[in-house]
Amino acid sequence: MKNILMIIPSERFRDEELFETKEELEKFGHKISIASTHIGKCPGSRGGFAHSDFDINEIDTDNYDSIIFVGGGGSKLLFNNEIAIKIANEMNNKRKIVAAICLAPVILANVGILKDKKATVAGTEAKTIENKGAKYTGPGVTVDGNIVTANAPKSSRLFGQTIGKLLLDKDDK
Repeated sequence: MKNILMIIPSERFRDEELFETKEELEKFGHKISIASTHIGKCPGSRGGFAHSDFDINEIDTDNYDSIIFVGGGGSKLLFNNEIAIKIANEMNNKRKIVAAICLAPVILANVGILKDKKATVAGTEAKTIENKGAKYTGPGVTVDGNIVTANAPKSSRLFGQTIGKLLLDKDDK
């Protein structure tokens, strides 16, 4: 069992990208924690709600094996958030799995960790990540080393399955 931190925007996260990804990861037996820019109830863009157990200011990256940034329109609030960027950078430097879906890969691009990496993102942001040095791969789920990206809600289940398997494979090494 691995500890995974899912970071959601405080509003307008994409429901499927949180709930379906989380469900797939739990099938592997992984423990999921949710963090945002505040503790408490966070509304999704499709009518769902999630409870953030942690404020991202409280996060100790040593406690997690993977970090996942959930997309949706609200993820733009995290594109240049200093704490979100610090967390992504620390996790990448520790060679832990750093993942993002939909619009959220822009956070990883802004950190600089997509430079010279294959990655995907919601099509509207393809040029954004390419301008930061990423090699845009198109729709679906892309893995390049310890970085996992996905482009849209319809990729949520495969995104969760991919991360779940990568975490199990790390145990085998």
